[in-house]
Amino acid sequence: MFTTLHSEDTEYSADSVEWLTHDDAATGFFACGTYQLVQEEGEPAAETSGKRPRKGRVYLYQFKEENCRLERLQCIETSAILDMKWLPAWSSECNPYLATVNSLGQLEIYEFLQDAKQLQRRTCFSLAEQESQEEAPLALALDWQHDGKHIRLAISDSKGGLNLLRYSSQGEIIRERSWLSHGFEAWTCAFDRWSPHLLYSGGDDMLLMAHDLRTEQRAWTNRAHMAGVTCLLSHPRHENHLLTGSYDEQLRLFDTRSMKRSLAELDLSGGIWRLKPHPDQPDIILAACMYTNFSVVQLDVAAPGLSLLGAYEEHKSICYGADWAPWQNKDDASLTMATCSFYDHTLCVSRVDISK
Repeated sequence: MFTTLHSEDTEYSADSVEWLTHDDAATGFFACGTYQLVQEEGEPAAETSGKRPRKGRVYLYQFKEENCRLERLQCIETSAILDMKWLPAWSSECNPYLATVNSLGQLEIYEFLQDAKQLQRRTCFSLAEQESQEEAPLALALDWQHDGKHIRLAISDSKGGLNLLRYSSQGEIIRERSWLSHGFEAWTCAFDRWSPHLLYSGGDDMLLMAHDLRTEQRAWTNRAHMAGVTCLLSHPRHENHLLTGSYDEQLRLFDTRSMKRSLAELDLSGGIWRLKPHPDQPDIILAACMYTNFSVVQLDVAAPGLSLLGAYEEHKSICYGADWAPWQNKDDASLTMATCSFYDHTLCVSRVDISK
């Protein structure tokens, strides 16, 4: 089912991969983000030790489907990256942007210069209030929505906070509001793809929340998870369907109109860090299962149900970053994915034949 086309050493620990879907899909650009704890010589490695500085890189790659060639186009030194998302171009005359969030509590936005095949940094915004003396939280997760005039950005952080920002076509970032939502790390946040006023968040306090952005009130709180809630997916094709991943290793499917119990659950083992639907076949979902593998899951809306199609076992460390290339292979309808893992700092590009 899986064929590894490329395996590359990212040097720093790798934790996020995002394919560019707003450009011509045939060009095959994607970005990879890394997170490296700076160690003193002779000290043991520890991912969360104290105030040790963290550094990172943003890599830009191009994968050419016709000859399966992978080229690293750029390496940008920065702070440790925890999440990244491509933002849509404002118009056909504009370039797309890459937004990253990092260990210094910053949002950085890079313009993708398509002719030069390079990223150029345009904006850096700190989540910490200017007058605050407290140390900035780590910015953990990022999501966006586009209303035609602005791009709205949601960022969750390590102090349990949620941050709502507005990004204009002139490059200005304005804070709409920031508020404390979770008792521990707010691992994830996601806009509802069908209701622009609804934002979901999940935290290490095991809570899944929905926030009404019109009233600044919590719409509901769900306590179904047995460990921290780590990733969310508002399904792009099925209204009211929300999928969640957790440290408790269960992939859950909910109907947001009735949150008392899940519609379906699937044990994927290892804790689930990311969920990515395929752009052309969004009922096929790629899950990064931290301590086991990368799993491909089929969503059956009619049943409803979740089933495991296959598991990619090439990575030997924490499976964090995963995304689908935005096309299907013209010859055999196979899919292409990129995955990356942490301590073995490995990036793989693979072909997936879901018919096998």
